Amino acid sequence: MTGSFGSFVAGAARAGRLVVQPRMGFSDPYRMRHGLERTKFAAACTVGTLTLDSYTRLGDHAAVRDALAAGVPLNGYPLVDLPVERTRALLHGIADDTFPVQVRHGSSRPEHIVRAAAAVGLDATEGGPVSYCLPYGRTPLRESVARWARGCELLAELAPPPRRPHLETFGGCLLGQLCPPGLLVAISLLEALFFVQHGIRSVSLSYAQQTDSAQDERAVRALRRLAGEFLPADVDWHTVVYTYMGVFPGTPRGARLLLEDSARLAVRAGAERLIVKTVAEAQRIPTVEENVRALERAAVAALLSDGATGPADPDSDVYAEARTFIEVTLGHSADVGRALLTAFRRGHLDVPFCLHPDNAGRSRSTVDAAGRLRWVATGAMPVRPDAPPDRLMSSAALLRALRAVADRFDHRPLETTR
Repeated sequence: MTGSFGSFVAGAARAGRLVVQPRMGFSDPYRMRHGLERTKFAAACTVGTLTLDSYTRLGDHAAVRDALAAGVPLNGYPLVDLPVERTRALLHGIADDTFPVQVRHGSSRPEHIVRAAAAVGLDATEGGPVSYCLPYGRTPLRESVARWARGCELLAELAPPPRRPHLETFGGCLLGQLCPPGLLVAISLLEALFFVQHGIRSVSLSYAQQTDSAQDERAVRALRRLAGEFLPADVDWHTVVYTYMGVFPGTPRGARLLLEDSARLAVRAGAERLIVKTVAEAQRIPTVEENVRALERAAVAALLSDGATGPADPDSDVYAEARTFIEVTLGHSADVGRALLTAFRRGHLDVPFCLHPDNAGRSRSTVDAAGRLRWVATGAMPVRPDAPPDRLMSSAALLRALRAVADRFDHRPLETTR
């Protein structure tokens, strides 16, 4: 391929089309190829996904090999432990300049995945030193930063010009839900700067749909503005919205409404790409056909939406808070990795409800009566709480908050649908 993941998305944006993408990964190469084929020829502007299995994410390759030998299905594609020729055959005639494929994995130690992806001709992946460390395990943050620095450098080295390798930060999806958007935006931008510092010149910045559409729109617009302000001019970048990553509606109708809402959010806020979820999310791993229907439904919702509503408000609360986090963090060191380590060690970045040993654990968030995410406690972070202390959630209130979005869309009155 002579094109790149980033240039494909940029071309779609110029044509006024939202790129939609599934989270799709199967251990059977034939089923994986079928999923990519159906994605490529869906009635939508699509890119492909190879989502890897959880053993590969954890680096447990013995478990992968045992499962493959026993014929036990995995929950994703075992890219590292399958023969290179098999994956090249899977991709042959599918992955090209009209249909780039991204490797999605979730690993705090990405080097082996980067090498395997490069060996089969893929140069787009995602993650980050913070976002693929804190919520997912016990890898020390210092180790994750070092491993991700090497992973970025390997990707740049193994996909040399004219190829333009692409990295998407997962920072805007940190914890999945109940994290106020200013912190999500800041981590997404900081991880993108980290990628650039380690040789990557094509990046995307993520944001996961949260609990309030107006707050989400301000967040995506803030992310876009900050990317324009902080990323070097020779870096190509775009923003990607994730359909809500928390507890998903249990009814097919509720799931469809939430998916459509995320597509309209992406268009209104000017995002170029959307990662979709399906009607099956609350019950099981979706089928290929359910993924394709979700892609096509999101594409229709995007086409029927009202379009972008203008530039970011310079006085946006989300923009101001995110910029504060970014400036304080970068003030610790010119090296972004060291700056992140110092910020977390001092509690200047502190993810609510995250139990990782390298997270201070003094911040707490809540959902107010209007559905917006607020800070109740901020610990040593450089922002003040914007909700009173008596809004600290009990365990019962936390469980209700975790289900609030699913319940709202499952029970939305018919007259409010579009």
